[in-house]
Amino acid sequence: MTTQFTPVEESKNLSGILKSAYAPGVRLVTGDSSQLGTQVRSQADSGRMQIDVIAGLHGDFAMLGEEYLTDLSGLMGELSDRGYSADLVDLAKLGTQKTWYIPWCQATYMVCARKSALEHLPAGADVKTLTYDQYLDWAIAARKANGGKPVFGLPAGSQGLLARFVQGHLYPSFTGAMVTAFRSPQAVTMWQYLKELWANTVPSSTNYNFMQEPLGSGEVSVAWDHVARLVGAPKDHPDDWVMVPSPAGPKGRGYMSVVLGLGIPKGSKHADAAKDVLRSMAKPDIQIDLLRQNSFFPTVNASIPSDLPPAIRLEYDAVRAQQAAPRGIISLPPVGLGKHDGEMSKIFVDAFTAIVLNNANIRKTLDSQAKVMQSILDEVKVPCWAPDPVEPGKTCAVG
Repeated sequence: MTTQFTPVEESKNLSGILKSAYAPGVRLVTGDSSQLGTQVRSQADSGRMQIDVIAGLHGDFAMLGEEYLTDLSGLMGELSDRGYSADLVDLAKLGTQKTWYIPWCQATYMVCARKSALEHLPAGADVKTLTYDQYLDWAIAARKANGGKPVFGLPAGSQGLLARFVQGHLYPSFTGAMVTAFRSPQAVTMWQYLKELWANTVPSSTNYNFMQEPLGSGEVSVAWDHVARLVGAPKDHPDDWVMVPSPAGPKGRGYMSVVLGLGIPKGSKHADAAKDVLRSMAKPDIQIDLLRQNSFFPTVNASIPSDLPPAIRLEYDAVRAQQAAPRGIISLPPVGLGKHDGEMSKIFVDAFTAIVLNNANIRKTLDSQAKVMQSILDEVKVPCWAPDPVEPGKTCAVG
């Protein structure tokens, strides 16, 4: 049963991959996170488990927990030579000492730039290992070279993913956390940084939802966004572009990853066969096939085939570099908030509007938004999620 790749075409692709990777005896059933949770719990509690493999987001597994999942520590050890990043291996433990799912595929966020903009990099800077200070200096130099007009962009439109930039990249990079450091002194410094970066960002970024469009038109030369919202820019002329990891801050290189995993529910009647399915889906060529057909990136080391579209190859190299970067801090979209997920993102958008666009006091704004965040957490009563410390059974609290 999968909560992912549920559109008809994507589901059909996944069924074909399963058939070629394992055997025709696997039947794919789709459903959302709520349906998955209900099915697994009811079948386990009745002693009649009919699901053998779960495919879902990290949050799907976190909501089931060790009560309803099979310990896969032995299988993870067997697959340890596949090249999983330490961050992904740790996430799959759900805050315990055991592995509860095998990382399967992922999507993330990064920086895309025209090669012509590289001439404005600060002296000694490597575009593949930028710090946020260097990123700002680059933006300033590029603006000055363009007659005072900014060329850096951010997806700050009504459907843009600026909230993910703040919560999943800036916060962990500057504070090492997110919820538990929301109004910390380091967070104040981070917001001051974002104000400086915004002063050197294309003002019409408030209208940008997908950065591949202003990148492609030439309105913007350097931008951060989700991989799926960048890939269209270098599609026609890939040799004119670079795609690189997000910058690093004082605490490390924070980056948000949309992690999909494969697990086995407790009580599976075909657990050995289910593990064979997981082994098959961990093969590099199978994960490349998933990238080719459904545009999610491998979690294992995989050689890039020569016929992979060049733009996808650019993204893939950047994804692997971001995973392997020293001092990496992985973060996740909110886990377990359900219908309140959008409200959590709105907190960061509202803080951005107040602090960056309207020049409101940073400390007062964070104190005010912290109350809104805590009210959500008090209602859902879930543990924190990465990059904050994951403590099963303990309700997350704003710091």
